[in-house]
Amino acid sequence: MEPPSEPYFLLLDSIFTLELLKDIGLPLLLIGLLVLSALISGSEVAFFSINPTQKKELEESESSNDKLIQSLLLNPKKLLATILIVNNLVNIAIVVLSSFIINRMSWIDELSALFVFLIQVVIVTFLILLFGEVLPKVYATNNAMRLARFMSPFMVLSEKLSGWASWILVKSTNVIDQRIRSRQEKFSIEELEEALEITQDKLHTEERRILKSIVKFGNTDAKQIMTPRTQAKAFEYDLSFEDLLIEARDIGFSRIPVYKESFDEIYGVLYMKDLLPHLNKTNYNWQNLVHKPFFVPENKKIDDLLKEFQRKKMHLAIVVDEYGGTSGIVSLEDIMEEVVGEITDEFDDEDIQYTKVDDSIFVFDGSTTLIDLYKVIGIVGEEFEKVKGESDTLAGFILEQVGYIPVKNEKLHFNNYDFIIEAADKRKIKQIKLVIHPSTDAEENNH
Repeated sequence: MEPPSEPYFLLLDSIFTLELLKDIGLPLLLIGLLVLSALISGSEVAFFSINPTQKKELEESESSNDKLIQSLLLNPKKLLATILIVNNLVNIAIVVLSSFIINRMSWIDELSALFVFLIQVVIVTFLILLFGEVLPKVYATNNAMRLARFMSPFMVLSEKLSGWASWILVKSTNVIDQRIRSRQEKFSIEELEEALEITQDKLHTEERRILKSIVKFGNTDAKQIMTPRTQAKAFEYDLSFEDLLIEARDIGFSRIPVYKESFDEIYGVLYMKDLLPHLNKTNYNWQNLVHKPFFVPENKKIDDLLKEFQRKKMHLAIVVDEYGGTSGIVSLEDIMEEVVGEITDEFDDEDIQYTKVDDSIFVFDGSTTLIDLYKVIGIVGEEFEKVKGESDTLAGFILEQVGYIPVKNEKLHFNNYDFIIEAADKRKIKQIKLVIHPSTDAEENNH
């Protein structure tokens, strides 16, 4: 028998080499596509997370990559369309290549078609989601500039290659506009507060306070700013007209709730201006002037409440708890005070809620809201908000910390504040003295 000729050996060698390349090269190519998918997905977050301060840094930079980033951000719709197109193409390539690799495995023939299909779908989907979406976007959130600089040359090249496709995507659908808009709206409270801290030296104290109030505005509930039911003024439905006029003069408010039997059964709201044409009458049926009440839950955000006040042309709402009972009342003035500060008129008594002994000692009523406390002592109140639980008043905050009703002269130390009970009974804390000590880093770290 004649030995095989030399060309035959060469053919066998080339076939063996080709199979070896497939066994090693295809998995490596799959890994490379996953890495590319991760970089592209992270690029979307990176480019659209660049804040104004970083953009200014780019403008002042002489780096070629920084110049590329600037050019890409000049047309954000085109950039986003390019990212979506390239990312989808890469993900499709991953799905196709992974199916090919799995089908080439020798043991795959022993499994049922359904099981093979599940392996392909579950494994590939998991890999794309974890390594191609979740992890890169988490990384890009914290390293936006680094990833944007690294990917800017690739994005410029991709824009040129996918020019017509990205143009069609931008013009034919509103997906790009929606995603651009959602990116622009995703400013967190922490980012806004950080921006205020950066510029605080250039702002007056009052300007800084107003801006901080605006930042917190959307996270404030109606319960936090309402007048609690124990302090709210209201008319009983069966009150005579003569007695009503006497009480109205003593109360001095322009809109007052009207209740039947108890404050939990609010019938409506009486506007004092409606009484003016009837002041000289006797035994007038004033109940016909009562307006329909507007009820809101305790957790109603005051930015949404403001919009409803504007839409309904109303100034007063009744705050109710989860059981339908009346918690208190909130007015348009209460909402405005959250931004501009205390609004006083001739009927307001500024000494009712607190007494200022000196710059570091105050005496508060137990029902003083925490938000009013922050305003009086000039703080944002972050440390209080973290531990206040469900409480909204100063007395409630103290009860939340100690877990019982403290007695007179008992002291609670919190951060650089001492709360001393001035008056209390078996049911509630009535009066609290607040002593403010100079803050230290040690105290802040401990809490």
